[in-house]
Amino acid sequence: MQWKRITAVAATVMVAAAACGSPSSKNGNNSGGNGELGSAQVKATDPTAKGPAAEVDGAKKGGTVTVLSDVTPDTFDPTNIYYVDGNQIGKLFYRALTQYRLDGPDHKPVLVPDLAEDLGTKSADGLTWTFKLKQGIKYMDGTPVKAADFAYSIKRSFAHDLYDAGPTYQQQFFLDGDKYKGPYGPGGANYRGVETPDDHTLVIKLAKKFDDLPFYGAFPMFTPIPQAKDTQKNYEQKPMATGPYQVASYNPGNELKLTKNPNWDPNTDPVRHQYVDGWDFKFAQDTIKVQRQVLASAGPDANALNYSNLDVSLLPEVKDQSQLVTGPGPCNQMYTMDSRKIPLEVRKLIAKSYPYDSWRKVAGLNPKDSPPASTILPPAVPGFEKYELPGLNGTGKGAEDPAVAQQVKDELAKLGKSGFQLSWYFSIDDKIASQVSQLRQQAYEKAGFTVKAIGVPKAKLRTFVGNQDAPVNIGKTPAGWCSDWPSGTSWFPVLFKSDAIALGNSVGQLQDKALDAKIDAVVAKSPEEQLKEWSKIDKDILENYLPVLPLYYAGTNSPVGKNIGHAINDPTQGMPEFTSIYLKQP
Repeated sequence: MQWKRITAVAATVMVAAAACGSPSSKNGNNSGGNGELGSAQVKATDPTAKGPAAEVDGAKKGGTVTVLSDVTPDTFDPTNIYYVDGNQIGKLFYRALTQYRLDGPDHKPVLVPDLAEDLGTKSADGLTWTFKLKQGIKYMDGTPVKAADFAYSIKRSFAHDLYDAGPTYQQQFFLDGDKYKGPYGPGGANYRGVETPDDHTLVIKLAKKFDDLPFYGAFPMFTPIPQAKDTQKNYEQKPMATGPYQVASYNPGNELKLTKNPNWDPNTDPVRHQYVDGWDFKFAQDTIKVQRQVLASAGPDANALNYSNLDVSLLPEVKDQSQLVTGPGPCNQMYTMDSRKIPLEVRKLIAKSYPYDSWRKVAGLNPKDSPPASTILPPAVPGFEKYELPGLNGTGKGAEDPAVAQQVKDELAKLGKSGFQLSWYFSIDDKIASQVSQLRQQAYEKAGFTVKAIGVPKAKLRTFVGNQDAPVNIGKTPAGWCSDWPSGTSWFPVLFKSDAIALGNSVGQLQDKALDAKIDAVVAKSPEEQLKEWSKIDKDILENYLPVLPLYYAGTNSPVGKNIGHAINDPTQGMPEFTSIYLKQP
């Protein structure tokens, strides 16, 4: 899935999946674990897991948690969620076929049944999956959840003209996925890829084998939606909640308030808790201001958290390390270049000019949670192999070095590309983003490029950069990525094949049939054989296509208020896990 993670500095990322567990019994706010980014996640499952979720030692009930977010989720429609923050927030009120449970002191993830009774049964040819669904599940209004609601949510996900930011694996793998256009047009009710023999059975039919389907089933796209309640673009205002909370009010770009769902049954849920009475998410906040508030924890700010990584300038203000949620994430932040608009030889000069060292300082990056990257796959994904190509290791002065700037100028002239225009969007109302944009502009102008930097409101940034055909040639999303599950299969086919452009996921808008064939050849191998091949594809893309500059591997280092209990790192997404948080003094 295109699980994108956004920070104030870079644009997007995806979700991940990984190893094994249930909530830690330790009453701390640290991630546990070693906090390093280099240990690969593994696929672990527990198909027999049942609810309720194991209680967190010392947890108390009551109170409201405030989330002061400098970034703004673009949607809370389950079909369209594909950023990790939208997914993490969504888990509070959406349940799906499967979900991740976090186990032990390192909070290792394990895939468990959520609204399904198990992790699905695959046919002998691998083209049919059957999920038995839990009975007695209700929406927040007390009406029953039926298999037809899951089928409808899947059909809805094909209406990509309406839901253009959501995951797209179904279009690649599901039967007729390349033809079916959703439930709204003529014949939309008839889709051969999904069947419901009864109210408690969901059958998914595939066009080609997709052994990772149970992992895909953890995405919000697989939450049930009753057809009669589908208000399309307005659905996110009052979605049918199945999780422990429900939407009380939503003001897009500004605030989301959640209250308890009275019809959530903890005995059916192996993952979530309902410790606090409510959640208040405030978006588009000033990064440093709110992070400083959370660290100070004066008054109500003791009940607050911020899920972006702490700006490095605030590290001296951290008096209590338990106020930082730290740990690994399967993510990579990247600087994307539209290969349709920028020739390869010019992309190489863009890479040569990039002011990595100064950019890291201006962006406020901490080497402990954001170490420089030299590959596409991050260390936490199985199949990762460390390598470095000349000038592509996430460090260097770039065109801030006068000698480099002159070299690039000369080479642009030889190519007949002097003054080549680079264009991108940035958050005009975010101080750090504005400073980063200014730094990049200065460096590239020194190297002989012209620059058109377009300022847009922070609350609208994801909409602008998410348009694959936007009138810019740098910084389109996904500009960062987290594994949808622990495999290169959730990276290379969905990001770098030619059809990724139409699916809205393309990194660098590559269109190369030879590369498509190489990726398909790896996908056709067994999971064990794939592990040996993805690093080769990784290196091939950077060495011979260069659609992207790796910037840093992203872990978690987020500030939380002093009254927040059991704030732990979710290694599947690289941000704090919300569903087991409580207030020490409600």
